[in-house]
Amino acid sequence: MCRQVFDEVEIRELLIDHVGHRCCWGSRPARTWKIQMVEDCNVYVGTLDSFIEEREIIKERVPYDGSKIDGKDSGPVLGVWELDLRSQFPVLFVPEKETRIKVPHSEAIEKCPGCDGRGNTLCPTCNADQEPGYYKANQMTPCASCHGRGLIAHRDGSDTICKQCNGEGKIPCATCSSSGLIKCNICQSHGSLLARNIAIIKCLYRWLLGVDGEVCWWKMRLGGGWIKESSLRKTLSTRKVSATKGAGSAPDEVFHRANGVQLCNMQAHQCTPAFFADSYFLNMFSSEVIADRAPVPPTARVICERHTISVVPVTRITMSQSNHFFSFYIIGFSREVYLKDRYPAQLCWGLCPCLEWLNM
Repeated sequence: MCRQVFDEVEIRELLIDHVGHRCCWGSRPARTWKIQMVEDCNVYVGTLDSFIEEREIIKERVPYDGSKIDGKDSGPVLGVWELDLRSQFPVLFVPEKETRIKVPHSEAIEKCPGCDGRGNTLCPTCNADQEPGYYKANQMTPCASCHGRGLIAHRDGSDTICKQCNGEGKIPCATCSSSGLIKCNICQSHGSLLARNIAIIKCLYRWLLGVDGEVCWWKMRLGGGWIKESSLRKTLSTRKVSATKGAGSAPDEVFHRANGVQLCNMQAHQCTPAFFADSYFLNMFSSEVIADRAPVPPTARVICERHTISVVPVTRITMSQSNHFFSFYIIGFSREVYLKDRYPAQLCWGLCPCLEWLNM
C-alpha cells in the first residue's frame, strides 16, 4: 500500500501555502479550523501509449525541363508501405528530425493543364475576351500621356509630339508587348509538368500523454506545398483512473499529473494485460486499460506500445468549525493540494493583508 503520513502542522502548512497563492483568500480557516478527519484513499492510474506511423500519397507537379526522368520503365513504383524509411527515422524519444525522400520510379510527364501544353496563355489585358487557343496579336492601347492624340498640348497653345507614343497615339500592350500571349506560370513555358512522389517526415518524437479515453496526437508540422507522400509518426494515448470512494469527487486530470509509484512499465509491439500474482484487482484494471486501446486510423500502423500502471498516494482531509465543513486533498509525492469544496474565506474585498495583520 502506498501512503503518506502527515501531522497537523504539515497539513496546515500545505493548505496555507495553497491559499496564499489565491487572490483574496484568507488563511484563517486553514490556521484555526479543526481537522475533523484524515483519510487515505489511493488512486491507480493506467496508461496505454501507441506509437504509430501514418502515411498518405499526394501528387506533386513541377515544370518539366526536358531532362531524363526516373519513371516506370526503370522499375516498379513502390506502394506507400513498401518504402523502407527505417534509416530515415530516429529511434523513439529522439527530438525533432525532418526527412524528404523521392519515391523511386514514380516520375511521369504530364501535359500542363494551365496552357493545354502550349507553354503560354492568353493575355488578360488585350485578349481577355478571346476563346482558349485563339488570340489577336499587335493589339494597341490608347496612350495615357496624350490621351490618344499623339500630341501634348501646352498652356501657350502650342503642341509637341508625345514622346511616350512617338506621335502615334497608341502604345503596345504593357502586359504582353502586343504579342497576345504571356508565359504560363504553371509550367514556366515548358508546356509539360513532371509528376513525382516525395516522402516528407517532420515530427516531434516523444510520448504524448492524453486524457482518459481520448485520442491524443503528436505535435507535428508539414513544410512546403509540394508534398507528394507524407509519413507521420504520432502517439495515441489512453488513460484510465481507478479511484476509491473518498477520492471519486476529484477530477481525473489532477491524478494524471501527480507523482506516484510505478507498479508496471512494459513496452512491446502490442502490449498485453499485466499480471500481478497477488492482486486480482490490478489484473482486471490492466485488462480494462488494454481493452480501451485507442483506434488506429486505417492509414496507419503501430510501431510500438507502452503500458504503465501507477499508484498515487491521496490523503483526504476534512476540516470543521461549528456546523460548517470543507474537504481538500493532498495528492502525490509532490503534495499538490486540491480543494473539493468551496473554501470558506474566498472573499475579503481586498482586505487580506489587514485581516492577517489583525490575526483575523
